[in-house]
Amino acid sequence: MSARHFVVCVKSVVLDAAHGQVVRTPENSILNPFDRPALAIALELRQTLGGTVTTISMGPPLADAALRETIALGADRAVLLSDRAMAGADTLATAAVLAAAVKKLAPVDLVLFGTRTADSDTGQVGPLTATALHRPLVTDIRSLTPAADGCRATKYSDGFLETYALPFPGAVTVRPEAAAPGEIHLGRLENAFSARAPEVWDLRRIGLGPEATGIAGSPTVVAKLSTVQPRKTCRFIDGDEANKVDVLVQQLVNSGLIG
Repeated sequence: MSARHFVVCVKSVVLDAAHGQVVRTPENSILNPFDRPALAIALELRQTLGGTVTTISMGPPLADAALRETIALGADRAVLLSDRAMAGADTLATAAVLAAAVKKLAPVDLVLFGTRTADSDTGQVGPLTATALHRPLVTDIRSLTPAADGCRATKYSDGFLETYALPFPGAVTVRPEAAAPGEIHLGRLENAFSARAPEVWDLRRIGLGPEATGIAGSPTVVAKLSTVQPRKTCRFIDGDEANKVDVLVQQLVNSGLIG
């Protein structure tokens, strides 16, 4: 049996979109927190099965920092997919780039994704990439254990605990509660900024043309991002229990919520 290879797709997300525009700066970008459990699962599989863990991310040069963090957390290799032609890519165009990169990294036993990203929050890239790779996919997994020629993946769906036999090569999206993110050790942090710096691949390296990604390859365009301000208010009703019920019912009637 050849050494296992696990690939984790991560993203550098923005913390704020001032004036509805995405302006990426080192201070405004972090490793997507929902990708950390996926990396933790991959590192656990490496510890059990052996092999290597590679992280990949599509983004501008400053996304390099998020990949360096994955190396500091224990990844063996990191690849930044960066090309001006990739700018403006929607989830479909992003998946095309990630799938092409995974093929270049072959053989790959398992591709792992977080369930979603903290900025766009679509949850589409994992399923789209797995489809482009023609791989079986289990979404929203809560645990992953090695099995013969693959893994056993568990998830909750509509109140039921489901268990899947997932063969290699396969793909999963990982729930935040599936694994606790690891800690960064000083030795690994040094590696992340020296010997194991992320590689940078452009479109030519992964064998794609500019028409396959970026705005040209995107059927959808994000016109604007904005932060939603919560408008919930809380009211306290004084008095004994009977009085509280009467007041609450009257308030619901007056607001039109009940007849």
